[in-house]
Amino acid sequence: MGERKRFVLIRHGDDPPDDRVATFVASRGWQLDFRRPYMGDDLGQVDESVVGTVVYGGPFVVDQFEAHPFLRDEHNWIEACLEHSVPLLGICQGAQSLAHVLGARIGPPDNGFSEFGYYEVHPTKEGRDVLPESLYVTQSHFHEFDIPHGAQRLAYSDMFANQAFRYGTCAYGLQFHPEVTIEGFQRWQQAPWARYHLPGAQTSEQQTELMYQHDEVQARWFMSFLDDLFPV
Repeated sequence: MGERKRFVLIRHGDDPPDDRVATFVASRGWQLDFRRPYMGDDLGQVDESVVGTVVYGGPFVVDQFEAHPFLRDEHNWIEACLEHSVPLLGICQGAQSLAHVLGARIGPPDNGFSEFGYYEVHPTKEGRDVLPESLYVTQSHFHEFDIPHGAQRLAYSDMFANQAFRYGTCAYGLQFHPEVTIEGFQRWQQAPWARYHLPGAQTSEQQTELMYQHDEVQARWFMSFLDDLFPV
């Protein structure tokens, strides 16, 4: 038998691995290869055993290499995945890293807005093959990315012009968090860092109401998206 395919999941926190990406990877029978470079984990080399990779969200500003040297390793990993056409998904901080690697600006928006809760995103004309219609999605961010040169802008929200992009055929960046389950977001609501004070953030009551209205549709869309991005 050949070597078991591994799926590299780059994490930036200590939440339980109960998100939708981990569930999807386990259902495929691939090895869940969790790496936490911020804690000293080595990413190693992108080789033929790597079937895909996801770079998760987190609290780190992706161009602050002096404060967070491990980010250079993550960006080198992203570059290697692009070079070897390994399917890649960046989520929130991970999307900002992908955009930065591709030469785009990242950082806080000029208007100071944030999104914390459940917000509607809309497809662009180029994004309808990925997001056929508008969708409420999980959000937790106060930075943004510009669309890299050569990439396609796929989605936007009322407060943030860039919510998703595609580079080539197998690299995607999502500003939002469709991987987060109801249980995962409930942990975020209780977290010390919960950003209710930032402009644009929803109240806990608004979040909960929208979460129960829209989470099932978000989950169905995301699992279908993962099926297309990470084929067997």
